[in-house]
Amino acid sequence: MSEGNQYDAIVVGGGHNGLTAGAYLAKDGLRTLILEQRHLVGGAAITEELRPGFQFTTFSYGLSLLRPEVIQELELVKFGFMPLEMPTTFCPMENGDYLLMGPDHDANLREIARHSPRDADATERYDHDISRVMQYVKPLFDRMPPNLFSGDPEDKAEITWLLQHLGSGDKKVVHDTVRLLTGSIADFLDDYFESDVIKGHLASSGIIGTKVGPMSQGSGLVYLLLAVGEHDGNIGSWSFHKGGNGGVTQVIGRAAEAYGAEIRLNSRVNHVLVDNGRATGVVLDDGTEFHAPVVISALDPRHTFLELVDSRELPNDLVEAVERYRFQGTASKVNFALDAAPRFPALGDRTDQYRGFINIGPSIEYLERAFDQGKYGWYSDRPYLDCCIQSFLDPDMAPPGKHVMSCFTMYTPYELKGSDWETERENLGDAAQRTLASFFPGFDDLVLQREVVTPLDIERITGLSEGNIYGGEYLAPQTWIFRPAPGYTDYRTPIEGYYQGGSGTHPGGCVSGGPGRFVSQQVLKDRRT
Repeated sequence: MSEGNQYDAIVVGGGHNGLTAGAYLAKDGLRTLILEQRHLVGGAAITEELRPGFQFTTFSYGLSLLRPEVIQELELVKFGFMPLEMPTTFCPMENGDYLLMGPDHDANLREIARHSPRDADATERYDHDISRVMQYVKPLFDRMPPNLFSGDPEDKAEITWLLQHLGSGDKKVVHDTVRLLTGSIADFLDDYFESDVIKGHLASSGIIGTKVGPMSQGSGLVYLLLAVGEHDGNIGSWSFHKGGNGGVTQVIGRAAEAYGAEIRLNSRVNHVLVDNGRATGVVLDDGTEFHAPVVISALDPRHTFLELVDSRELPNDLVEAVERYRFQGTASKVNFALDAAPRFPALGDRTDQYRGFINIGPSIEYLERAFDQGKYGWYSDRPYLDCCIQSFLDPDMAPPGKHVMSCFTMYTPYELKGSDWETERENLGDAAQRTLASFFPGFDDLVLQREVVTPLDIERITGLSEGNIYGGEYLAPQTWIFRPAPGYTDYRTPIEGYYQGGSGTHPGGCVSGGPGRFVSQQVLKDRRT
């Protein structure tokens, strides 16, 4: 065996979690190899130039859930970490009016009162209640989940801590948490607000990337996941990294290499080598072998357990759980190169409303109607769009006076009933563009180029099964102590030396780095013991 092919640890997948895991292991002194199938690192968090001078965030497009511990422990600022705050949320309405939220709390209350004085009064109560829920659940997000089915003393101690923590909450906080974990975001918001646009603005965070509508059970849980994020210590805030989310993964990649990790591109892993129940390395598609006593899969559970290894090496209950694991990707991206900024008639030539998200979801009814088509196997002809004109945040994304606009588009099922995405791709782009033109007159005339990325494209390019952005649906049976399967939540697998650290593990999807950090901690702990 060539010494050049021998490592202490091999990480399969150069997305943000794989890079994070590799950086931690290399920083601890392990000779670490990160293998990425594509020509660039980043997975679903990449930035590409699809038109000369225009930089597009092809898939992932915002930053909030990246754990502060990852930023600090890997010293990412030293390697160019530069998040840019997204201070506004602009919500156009179908009657030509709008809701514009910004960093000034008093100005926000006045803006809400313009739509409903009652809702302005309710906002303080809502913010207070949600803040208490976030403080209650955040420790669970930032800790490894205990294995409820283990007799290990450490797991028992963690379960004891968990019970004490859950029992320490105020009655209303606990009840609000359970309502969000098990119910719909629409029901929760109805307790506070009456204005359609305010409820639509808030409810949209409960449907991002998941096959649920705002009135569906499960939307409250998705809302919790996204609300626990932060920017510069401000819970619930979002940012846009300099150069897009591809800028984030380039930073983590530079950190990994600086700590000693080796990154190999265009290196798709065909399978993991297993000898007598122990992982010993990997084999690439071209037959090249690399060997290590530790192999981490930063891919989703389907790839990790059903493709990289022989399922006969695994217990039946794990195989059956992964076979039942739901992906059902339902989100697409429609990206635009624009000749100028869109004009919203009620605001004239103003553009300060474009320094954050543009939320095309003016009511819960609008969101639910978009879901109606999606749940029956078709894409929404008037979709919910979560947009950002990213060149207002980072002018280097487009030539002077021009702009790039990223539109996260719901609902677009992975499997279409009666057609396929090769046939419908541009029709989906037309639906998104038509919807934008209904809010921004003249939008069609601004479009220089359009890119449509369907769930099938996401799967083909990034490897995320069925194009699900979370590495698997973020629903109660597939989260926390059940992610990816009951009894297999500690980042180990039944194959000795083989670990899992993709978004299909706790704390889940989005650019958090949490799975990468946790799996590296488990590897280092096992090596020491």
